Amino acid sequence: MKVRPSVAIIENNQVLLMRYEYGGERVFNLPGGNVDPGETLSQTLKRELIEELGITIELGPMLLSGEVILPQQKTDVLHCVFAAHIMKGIPVLNPAETSALAIEWLSVDQLDTVEMYPNVGATLQKIIAQQQAGQYIGQINQKWH
Repeated sequence: MKVRPSVAIIENNQVLLMRYEYGGERVFNLPGGNVDPGETLSQTLKRELIEELGITIELGPMLLSGEVILPQQKTDVLHCVFAAHIMKGIPVLNPAETSALAIEWLSVDQLDTVEMYPNVGATLQKIIAQQQAGQYIGQINQKWH
């Protein structure tokens, strides 16, 4: 199972998301990436956000974890979503490091209305509202991959 850490950066009740387009659909991801050999999740997130968005972050608590099971592709992914704060910089896409088309700040209230990978918008919305970090949510129902 692959591990993919990501961050929820929340400012003024808005979450920083990266927008992609897959099969003609808008899909939003939380910033993050793949762990390199020898890296911790924290190191991965700090590196990925500098590379892809040009920002330095302070990592907070893990908000949730859950799996996307893809037996047909023989690749399963454990997603770990952490809270984070921007310490330095303004997020700007680096096209040399990401295939994202844009960054968007969406209201926390909109998270359950957009397609996300992983598909955790509604769950993340509840965790933020209830301030209950550290939830294991089990298998994530992912309609696309």
